[in-house]
Amino acid sequence: MRGLGNMAPGGEGEEEEGAGTEQYAGVALVPPEQMDPRPLFQAVDTLCQDNIKHFGESKAEVGARLVQAFARIQEQALGVEPSIRALAAVCPLFDLDPDTPANGYRSLLKVVLSCTQHILHKCRYITASRHSLFFRAAHNCAELEAYGAALTQLRALLCFAQRLLTANQHGDLFFRQERGLSEEFLREYSTMHKGCFYGRCMGFQFTPSIRPFLQTISIGLVSFGENYKRHESGITEGALVAYYGVAASSFFISGRYAMDPERRGADYERITQNLDVNFWKSFWNITEMELLASLVGIATTVRINKILSVPPEPLEMPLSSNPQLTVTISPPVAHSGPGPVTVRLISYQLREGQESEELNVFTKPEGPLSLDLRLRSRPAPLSPDLIIHFHGGGFVAQTSKSHEPYLKIWAQELEAPILSVDYSLAPEAPFPRALEECFYAYCWALKHCRLLGSTGERVCLAGDSAGGNLCITVAMRAASVGVRLPDGIMVAYPATLLQATASPSRLLTLMDPLLPLSVLSKCLSAYAGTERVPVDERAVEKQQSSLSQVKRGTALFLRDIRQGAASWLSNLMEGSKDRANPDTVRKSVSEAALADESLLNRKVSLKSKTCQDLNRHQYMEETSFAVGTPNQHSGQSGAPNKHANSGAQSDGGSSSSANRPHSPSSLSIQSEGSEALCPTSPQKPVNFFLTESESEGDASFDGEPSTHSKENIPPAHSSEDQSSPQSPSTSLLGFPEGFQPLRSQNGVAHMTLQTSAIVENPYMSPLLAPDSMLQGLPPIHIVACSLDPMLDDSVMFAKRLRSLNRPVTLKVVEDLPHGFLSLSQLSPETRTATTLCVQRIRQVLREEPPAPPPAAPRKHRKLERTLGKSAVTDREIGA
Repeated sequence: MRGLGNMAPGGEGEEEEGAGTEQYAGVALVPPEQMDPRPLFQAVDTLCQDNIKHFGESKAEVGARLVQAFARIQEQALGVEPSIRALAAVCPLFDLDPDTPANGYRSLLKVVLSCTQHILHKCRYITASRHSLFFRAAHNCAELEAYGAALTQLRALLCFAQRLLTANQHGDLFFRQERGLSEEFLREYSTMHKGCFYGRCMGFQFTPSIRPFLQTISIGLVSFGENYKRHESGITEGALVAYYGVAASSFFISGRYAMDPERRGADYERITQNLDVNFWKSFWNITEMELLASLVGIATTVRINKILSVPPEPLEMPLSSNPQLTVTISPPVAHSGPGPVTVRLISYQLREGQESEELNVFTKPEGPLSLDLRLRSRPAPLSPDLIIHFHGGGFVAQTSKSHEPYLKIWAQELEAPILSVDYSLAPEAPFPRALEECFYAYCWALKHCRLLGSTGERVCLAGDSAGGNLCITVAMRAASVGVRLPDGIMVAYPATLLQATASPSRLLTLMDPLLPLSVLSKCLSAYAGTERVPVDERAVEKQQSSLSQVKRGTALFLRDIRQGAASWLSNLMEGSKDRANPDTVRKSVSEAALADESLLNRKVSLKSKTCQDLNRHQYMEETSFAVGTPNQHSGQSGAPNKHANSGAQSDGGSSSSANRPHSPSSLSIQSEGSEALCPTSPQKPVNFFLTESESEGDASFDGEPSTHSKENIPPAHSSEDQSSPQSPSTSLLGFPEGFQPLRSQNGVAHMTLQTSAIVENPYMSPLLAPDSMLQGLPPIHIVACSLDPMLDDSVMFAKRLRSLNRPVTLKVVEDLPHGFLSLSQLSPETRTATTLCVQRIRQVLREEPPAPPPAAPRKHRKLERTLGKSAVTDREIGA
């Protein structure tokens, strides 16, 4: 087996880039608990000592920087090695089973070892090349400084992981208490330096074939963020010219970020922690542009790809227990009242019913009309299979159009029609609107499956990320209502706990380029209804005509091309880096309420604090909120009546709140004709909203209404502390004496720790669902990523189902980021992972049940083997 120390980091400007990538592609990783890390760190220490001695004789400035960089790496490696050995001894205790070695502790160990391997490779290269005439001292010094900073931050995460080990319950990966470690982690995260992971170290933990894409994404994001504020009103209005203006101008200024990784990392950190959810919605929706969509869609063509608009009409669905009885499924009503649901039908070949007059009634035109010159063929017979898909996007962005590339591949390989639901997005439509629309679309698809080209004999739900959450909750709702359940579920990297709760895998949000904690927090707050949308300072432009918007967008487009091209060409011709301070992006601080207080029965305070008054802000003490329990009677959904109306009112008078505006705490969806979302089991009924008695009983603070979300904890590190990171008095996470992580120069990240009872609703966080709700779920196949911050969501949810003897499988793919389905054609590794998802769906459609759980539960006993007894050679660990 090849030594890990021979792998190349694949960083920017690496002299041995090709050879290193080839070597790394064939590496067989040793499991962390079977690996003795001491020879690896001894090799790093020896090389650092040798280079310190060599460059200590140099009088040049870069020589002094190299000495400091090697000294830092030597110091941090000395502190990291004991923590790795301690975690490696216990991480197997948190696996689902011996055949599925995956959990957040393993992932953190793998990331730390990967960073150390990159450092070892760089140290070896510098040692071998430092006497060469072509040795680029400044470049290699910058690389070494970046990885040294990354190792420092990873050491802090290891300290926090050790705190989790002692604080969590046995075998639990999440810190379940509302206060404590989760607050401390948010406090530390808000001030920790993260730019080192977004510059030269971008994506070091992932497979080498995907790193160039991540670097391209980071360059595009910081370029897009720089132009976002100037075009914000045009983007929020959805003007196509404004989208092209931002994209074009971002392209022309991207040169400076490609040539300056340090600046790119600093700006990436500033953008991820300061810009609001509307920025991420705009950036992620770039894939919706016709130009990009047409380029991506060239690979696979399908015969049917049409948009359908399902009208908001009540549906009569047969009960699964007795098909002679029916239940009325009402259309979605939460927040905005009844409205149509948009879905996309994709089929590789034309099947019966897909071009019928009945289906054409629902067809909605998409884009410019095109002429189909393909020969008319006889429709194929109905498929016995039907796939219903819910897309990801953090509940705030993207549609089925963004996920078309892999959906077309699925349609071809599975030979089944796919119905993808374009549910409403937060923050405009928070929970439970998306769930209502997905469940309604699911019932509509079952009722009209023959129009979709299927007999509906086998139905599979599929989704990724946020869509995986909706797959699970739709099945839970179907079980509670009593309609037919899907035959199986395939979810990829699902989110099952929608809280900023500390867990070992979520520590990876510090370095994940696609899912930073600040962005994850904004998305979860938006879906919960507690994310305050900033007021557009140029809202008056919304009154302009469409022609005026196009004129303005065109002017901005041409201006940015002229200015951006000049700047880009100047950088290339002069070869100089722009060292000027980048334009600061105004930190979004919401100053307006989510809803009109005059329309609410009670007021909700969602105050935001700027960085200036964070030091004066104190936490409010919150009372615990219980989830409302509506009274059940024979008129509710799931009751075995001939025409059981699922929307009968409960005794709490829910009809009065059906037309409420977006209220983050009282998410009322009960109205005439809307089904009650509670399980039929009396064990622990669950409702979507808080009752009025509960909301009125909340404690107030200084006469203010009670708060449902806590603002970011005021940092314990003052400006003096940042200049003196060695101060032990500022240590909150049990850092060793004399050690403190690097602090950010971009201010404090604005995040909230959600304490609203809505985030504990089982239909929002299925991991918290009572056993009675999980007992009714169909077989579930989970595909997760070992380096995904949401890995622990999958592991713990699989454990819950396994403990209830429910059929579940968990497959964890290596070295890929969250969202690999959207990158399915990018590399061989992503194609293999996408094929795995196809296999899991085929397993559902071919009636292949998951393997039964082990007969005897695994006993968590102290490992008999200790580190040092295993025969691990220097070659295996790369020393």
